[in-house]
Amino acid sequence: MLQDERVPEADELDPAAMRVHYRSRGLAEADLAPGPYEQFRRWFAQAAAGGLYEPNAMVVSTADAAGRPSSRTVLLKGYDERGFVFYTNYTSRKAAELAANPHVSLLFPWHSIARQVIVTGAADRVGRDETAAYFRTRPYGSQLGAWASHQSAVAADRSELDASYAELAARYPEGRPVPVPPGWGGFRVRAEAVEFWQGRENRLHDRLRYVREEEGWRVERLWP
Repeated sequence: MLQDERVPEADELDPAAMRVHYRSRGLAEADLAPGPYEQFRRWFAQAAAGGLYEPNAMVVSTADAAGRPSSRTVLLKGYDERGFVFYTNYTSRKAAELAANPHVSLLFPWHSIARQVIVTGAADRVGRDETAAYFRTRPYGSQLGAWASHQSAVAADRSELDASYAELAARYPEGRPVPVPPGWGGFRVRAEAVEFWQGRENRLHDRLRYVREEEGWRVERLWP
């Protein structure tokens, strides 16, 4: 921030007056790939090429057995025709909710290019061999972090987490293999529907959604 820039006071900000006029280039049915995973690959590549910060960041929304929702941002770590993959602690809130209710929504909020992708489907755990192969690609500190954090549990203070990490760093010095935590692993979201949202002028956005059928996918256009 420049030195002469003034940070507005909170009561000076009016969310209702904040608006962006989206570009006019649209998304037509003829523009789409035959299936949602190929279409996602195209848009994901364009998002990365456009310089978006962490284009693989997605909002993962789950709900417990009573239907009470929760959301958090998680990083996509893989995708193919089988689904979209992310990793987490299996004792976390999201994992507990997925165990009770496997239905999940993923939202990729690519605001700077006026695009969103919304995936709805059901999640299954990734196999341990696949989890282990991914875990070995993580940086050393992230491997220790997977062990150190009792994700979603209540911590007394920050020092408790720091002490847990320090103890693990002493147990597994850098340069030695770090085993995969038994309570940590992946989820794969099997898409049942994938919506591609393109911002348009006057809020007349394009929304094209792939819906899974017994054989292949159908495409439907949604009102904005």
